Amino acid sequence: MQPLLHPLLALLLAPLLLGIINRVKARFAGRQGRPLLQTYFDLAKLLRKGVVISRTASWMFAAGPTVSLAAVCCALLLVPAGGQAATMRFTGDFMLMAYLLGLSRLALVLAALDTGSSFEGMGASREAVFSALAEPVLFLCFLCLASRSEGLSLSAMLVGPGPAFAPEGFFVPAILFVLLLAENSRLPVDDPNTHLELTMIHEVMVLDHSGPDMAAIVYGAALKLWLFCALTVGCLLPLRGLPPLAAWGVWLGAMGATAALVGVVESVMARLRLTRVPRLLGGAGGLAALALVLTLWR
Repeated sequence: MQPLLHPLLALLLAPLLLGIINRVKARFAGRQGRPLLQTYFDLAKLLRKGVVISRTASWMFAAGPTVSLAAVCCALLLVPAGGQAATMRFTGDFMLMAYLLGLSRLALVLAALDTGSSFEGMGASREAVFSALAEPVLFLCFLCLASRSEGLSLSAMLVGPGPAFAPEGFFVPAILFVLLLAENSRLPVDDPNTHLELTMIHEVMVLDHSGPDMAAIVYGAALKLWLFCALTVGCLLPLRGLPPLAAWGVWLGAMGATAALVGVVESVMARLRLTRVPRLLGGAGGLAALALVLTLWR
């Protein structure tokens, strides 16, 4: 049962992270905010609604949300949590996880392009460009973790015997947090609450989806946020040696704290201009390369 605990917790609690983010942002704005469980209510409402599909759309439009959600669920099986190894683990599994996330993104991009709308095509183009910049940074982080571990799997990188203290080891969680913001279309890369044509990226790709298809997109976004939070927490917290119950409690608390930190960032920062997002990802890539060089130098 324990190997399946992380996927079950992710499926159950992932929408709660969005509630924590929204509540923190509301507190910063001096408002009470929506309930913590609002995402669950939204998903239930979407599942009860019908689906409207354009006559010009093909099967790709309908399959996109389902394929995207399935790919993220499969990627979650490869991520360790709570000081325990992942449900599925093998040498080089980090490459499969990265490309499962790429498949999830590709499905939504193709679904957006299938509508034939220039508006959604614009958002799909921006999503593809920024993801192409973020993916090498993610691999640099994995290489840095692999060089400090005894294996080439995510479980060995995040759960295996810990290396000696190294200051550059703190670079990777910071870079993963930047990737969390970029890959999940959060501020300062994208504003999930905007409806302005010149600033939309992710939201514009899913404008034509409705009902259960939209529920799959929202739920998949919550699971993807959970996955990146798990990677960030796994790099930052050495849970090896703790009793299982204490390790899971600390890990879940750190997941909630990471979501709260996202809310803080979105409350104190404005959205970057689109031309400056590549600079942000480029700076994260440079920091990751520096961390890798320093790690290998040791």
